[in-house]
Amino acid sequence: MGRLAPRPLLLALLSLALCRGRVVRVPTGTLVRVVGTELVIPCNVSDYDGPSEQNFDWSFSSLGSSFVELASTWEVGFPAQLYQERLQRGEILLRRTANDAVELHIKNVQPSDQGHYKCSTPSTDATVQGNYEDTVQVKVLADSLHVGPSARPPPSLSLREGEPFELRCTAASASPLHTHLALLWELHRGPARRNVLALTHEGRFHPGLGYEQRYHSGDVRLDTVGSDAYRLSVSRALSADQGSYRCIVSEWIAEQGNWQEIQEKAVEVATVVIQPTVLRAAVPKNVSVAEGKELDLTCNITTDRADDVRPEVTWSFSRTPDSTLPGSRVLARLDRDSLVHSSPHIALSHVDARSYHLLVRDVSKENSGYYFCHVSLWAPGHNRSWHKVAEAVSSPAGVGVTWLEPDYQVYLNASKVPGFADDPTELACRVADTKSGEANVRFTVSWYYRMNRRSDDVVTSELLAVMDGDWTLKYGERSKQRAQDGDFIFSKEHTDTFNFRIQRTTEEDRGNYYCVVSAWTKQRNNSWVKSKDVFSKPVNIFWALEDSVLVVKARQPKPFFAAGNTFEMTCKVSSKNIKSPRYSVLITAEKPVGDLSSPNETKYIISLDQDSVVKLENWTDASRVDGVVLEKVQEDEFRYRMYQTQVSDAGLYRCMVTAWSPVRGSLWREAATSLSNPIEIDFQTSGPIFNASVHSDTPSVIRGDLIKLFCIITVEGAALDPDDMAFDVSWFAVHSFGLDKAPVLLSSLDRKGIVTTSRRDWKSDLSLERVSVLEFLLQVHGSEDQDFGNYYCSVTPWVKSPTGSWQKEAEIHSKPVFITVKMDVLNAFKYPLLIGVGLSTVIGLLSCLIGYCSSHWCCKKEVQETRRERRRLMSMEMD
Repeated sequence: MGRLAPRPLLLALLSLALCRGRVVRVPTGTLVRVVGTELVIPCNVSDYDGPSEQNFDWSFSSLGSSFVELASTWEVGFPAQLYQERLQRGEILLRRTANDAVELHIKNVQPSDQGHYKCSTPSTDATVQGNYEDTVQVKVLADSLHVGPSARPPPSLSLREGEPFELRCTAASASPLHTHLALLWELHRGPARRNVLALTHEGRFHPGLGYEQRYHSGDVRLDTVGSDAYRLSVSRALSADQGSYRCIVSEWIAEQGNWQEIQEKAVEVATVVIQPTVLRAAVPKNVSVAEGKELDLTCNITTDRADDVRPEVTWSFSRTPDSTLPGSRVLARLDRDSLVHSSPHIALSHVDARSYHLLVRDVSKENSGYYFCHVSLWAPGHNRSWHKVAEAVSSPAGVGVTWLEPDYQVYLNASKVPGFADDPTELACRVADTKSGEANVRFTVSWYYRMNRRSDDVVTSELLAVMDGDWTLKYGERSKQRAQDGDFIFSKEHTDTFNFRIQRTTEEDRGNYYCVVSAWTKQRNNSWVKSKDVFSKPVNIFWALEDSVLVVKARQPKPFFAAGNTFEMTCKVSSKNIKSPRYSVLITAEKPVGDLSSPNETKYIISLDQDSVVKLENWTDASRVDGVVLEKVQEDEFRYRMYQTQVSDAGLYRCMVTAWSPVRGSLWREAATSLSNPIEIDFQTSGPIFNASVHSDTPSVIRGDLIKLFCIITVEGAALDPDDMAFDVSWFAVHSFGLDKAPVLLSSLDRKGIVTTSRRDWKSDLSLERVSVLEFLLQVHGSEDQDFGNYYCSVTPWVKSPTGSWQKEAEIHSKPVFITVKMDVLNAFKYPLLIGVGLSTVIGLLSCLIGYCSSHWCCKKEVQETRRERRRLMSMEMD
């Protein structure tokens, strides 16, 4: 220790470190080692928080001698000459484990190494705080431990899996001290090491990782034989037991209640080779079986094991020849207890211990694939346990299921072909030539539509409807809405016939239609699998699109007749390109050529609709309500009759015919309309000619005066008795300076003397009377400004025929007369002037009264003037 003083430089550097009270520690008690082993003494400093590594010095003292420098971590010349050579050889070295810890290693300990070892750390503290050194005693014992295998050289054991084996090693110690032995069996397989089973120095057994279950079941045991032999027993060898076995023995001693391992020795005991069990499973490579038959596959097992092993056989199925891929499923299994696990359609049996049969009943198309036989051999273990000794998988057995496709034909016929739009279309898809043995076959249908195109165009088919194997019908996009509306109907009326009906065929429905009948085969799980499709030949639905043609011809059976006779006209109708037509007829009348009274007026007389309902249109002759008749003679012929014809009935008569096509049951669609040629009624007569004129003595009146208008009728030609004449007179007015407005009916007087007057919005009144045989007077009482305008009369003469019937003549109109209504200025302003003068007088008197009252009561003041003021005023006036 005196050599520490001449190191002032190092001490100065160490004085920079921040140190405080510290304690140096080495192991307590006595360390015991055996000659030839390695001695390791750790030393560390507690409560050291310096920034750098702590330095250590080691010294040795044999029993009764002083300490000699042994080694130092920071001074090369510190060790004594005695230990320089061992330090150079590496037998003595220091190994730092931390900044404040170091270990002293002495390899190949010799008896001279027994003594005391002191670990110290230099200090530059001003004051000593703590312990700067510590000492430990080391005892060195002679090597008295003998370990060896049961046989030399180490044997090599060749075993079969499942066979037992034993390994032994001997271990004994002649140490004078009370020591204990610990033993460990270790298995080496290449670079890997596994602890099999250990016996500690305290007499406890510890199985290695993976051997716990085998140890507890008694399969792996460790016991002693005699005084120095240790036996490892394995009742049934496994493939994992192959390798080299070492016996590792360690010697322990108890010092002051702590156990120390003083030495350890290992010896190679034996090499165990586990011969693999030969196991092969063979199945036929390719098997073909007819649908509905039984599939029988045999798995033959080959093995070299003849002891008590039990096979476990599993049959699996896969769509691919690789059984390792996902998707394979287990069909049946026979476990090692000979219990079969299968399904009702699959059976597994074995004829002997090496042959196992798989039976699949009623095979179907879905049974086509690859079959595998998985075999596992199980050997019994200790305490009724079992372990797998071998496993094998057969090559795939390819099974092809051949089935007889349903043989049938499909025919498509059009039971209803449309000739026009809105006609129904009905197609029947029939399955024919089926075999009677196809009881497990179900037929469904799919309907397709393909548009008519040129031959060089690519045409795609559109799905109308498809039926699945469970009879579920699904519509395509083209037919979904119309099927929901009931326009497309898909049905199956018979076992072998499918129907498709279009209630109202449109132009877009023209094209090719075909059906596809699918055959479905029933499987074992009651599901249906499609096995075949058969296409029918297409049926073309087409009709030419031509314009509808409707022709109406009218004729008159009796072309010459006189007034009072019956007029008859027949109309013959012919049509083309109109589906199931029905006709409605309307009889029209026009004024003859040259009649300018109303040349553009067309009068509707009577009609008959497509349902044969007759209706009077604008026939207003109340005396002849039943005078016109329209009837249907045939489907395409109609007859019109007019009884007791009048001269006023003269004109051009036509038949207006409309053709209707049925749609949606009771509904009708207008297809075409046509007008017949005219039939003229012309009365050639030499009777009287009537004229009408209007006269007024007061064409200009003052408002409020009476307006008189006379309608005068003159007769030219043959003279008539006044009793044989009658007139319908009507007065009209156009309240404008011109005739640009519609005439307004004022009043009418029929031939029976009945007067009818229209309602008006002003106060003037009207009266109409017959003043003579040929004169009619219209009077406007209390005329107003609105009564100005053009007035004319309309006269319809009636003449009694020799037969006593009244004949209506043509209506005649007079020329208009303009009536002016002037305003009476004096009368107009009389009342306003009187009212104004009266109001002004009243207001003036009232104003005077209010002014007087205000000045007398409200504004009166008494002013007292002095005489002086008066005199001053007088003097001013005088000036």
